[in-house]
Amino acid sequence: MKITIPVSLIAADSDARTISGRIVTWGEVGNTSAGKTLFAKDSIALKPVKLFIDHNMDKPIGKVLDFDAHDEGIDATFKIANTQRGNDALVEAMEGLKDGFSVGIKLSEYDNTDEGLVVKNSQLIEVSLVESPAIDSARVSEVAASDDPTNEQEGSDMTETPELQTENEVSVEAAKVEASVKPTSAPVFTSPRVDTNVTAGQYVHAQIKAQRGDTDARDLVAALEVATVAENTGMVPPNYLRDIIGIIDDSRPFINSIERAPLPPSGMKIFTPKLGTQATVAVTAENAEFDSTDTTVTFQEDNVIKMAGAGIISVELLDRSEPSFVDLYLRELSASYAQKTDQYASQIASQNASASSGASVYAAIADGISDSYGVMRFTPNRLLVAPSGGTNNIDFAGLLGAVDSAGRPLYAAALPQNANGLISQGSTAGTVAGLSLVVDPNYTGDDLNAKHALVYPSAAMRFHESGTVQLRANVVANGQIEIGIYGYIAVVNRYPTAFRKLAVA
Repeated sequence: MKITIPVSLIAADSDARTISGRIVTWGEVGNTSAGKTLFAKDSIALKPVKLFIDHNMDKPIGKVLDFDAHDEGIDATFKIANTQRGNDALVEAMEGLKDGFSVGIKLSEYDNTDEGLVVKNSQLIEVSLVESPAIDSARVSEVAASDDPTNEQEGSDMTETPELQTENEVSVEAAKVEASVKPTSAPVFTSPRVDTNVTAGQYVHAQIKAQRGDTDARDLVAALEVATVAENTGMVPPNYLRDIIGIIDDSRPFINSIERAPLPPSGMKIFTPKLGTQATVAVTAENAEFDSTDTTVTFQEDNVIKMAGAGIISVELLDRSEPSFVDLYLRELSASYAQKTDQYASQIASQNASASSGASVYAAIADGISDSYGVMRFTPNRLLVAPSGGTNNIDFAGLLGAVDSAGRPLYAAALPQNANGLISQGSTAGTVAGLSLVVDPNYTGDDLNAKHALVYPSAAMRFHESGTVQLRANVVANGQIEIGIYGYIAVVNRYPTAFRKLAVA
């Protein structure tokens, strides 16, 4: 079992390209990848390790020079490589931008208590620089950033102590590693010996078993959390979520037609700068004062919301069925999550849109294109319609059935001289008046009934979403199991009136 625990740096000094500080404090509770955790005195066996950024094990930035295990905890000094990543790490540590330590250990002996997980015996496998500390008393004491050997002698006496000493009299001379010897990597020290290639259903099974005290399941859950945070940052989902993310992304036609962006790492609001009063230019006579206007910038405020859903199943169904049943159940939850998020975003677009109309369907679309262009100076590129039931029959069924005065199809046309667009038979793909067609079964309009066709540019709205949805499983009353899925989203409607509701006058 691998545990990572972030702690804080104390200070920064720029003389000898070293970073020093407390990497762990005995007996103090911190939040780790395994939950609340505290380390018993002398519970970490030390060995030469490398220093990484945010547990990215592919790119070390330095190596340990010295450990000092004492009654309060463990202090360490690391030599930072003269690389761009190393230089950036030194600057970020000195500026207080990335001033935390996080240790990774291989857990071998522990107790579960009311305070949390008590580590009794473990092996240090790596240390990383991180942004957010969990133990306030563990801080960096010095950062030294010069390559000059003289400065190293004067700036820090910690760099002259190569021996590592533990309570078990284990001594390793880290400073005497020959530069010509290429270091080897042993998987046991860089990742837990747990197969993390599991399905979402198997992950939920492991969560339930871990709550019941199964150590193997607990190891798997901890390993997956480490892999998710340390190896799959940003928008890349871990293996056990890829099928679910695929279902969600394929089930949101409207969201896929607008701009996408990740959510900020914290906060329940998004603030987007907006230009208020704009600068002006005018014809100006010779020696006359320039025409000027104070430009103002305001901020649009949008809420971050949580989309969540759960269901309760019997413990017998969970225990006596294959994980494939849970996979199927999670796929159904994922499809519902996709539909609700897509519906939420499309309703915001429809509620704030302005009207455009014309004497015919085609004239209404042309008017919508012109009006939308006047708002953003961006040519609109999308036409959103519902499968059926749209206002004035401007929907997918209406477009497929539209004909000219001679009864010839206007959009599902086989001959180009007859067409105002081209919708492929047997699919929802196509173009109408040069706009990419978006047929959305999740779209219910602004009042849940009026399914207005919308003309809009993709850049008019931006959809923010957390990197991955989260799975949660809990044992509830009567031994039943609750399985849930949730994620955080925000919709930024940058130009509401660039969305045009179409109507036939």
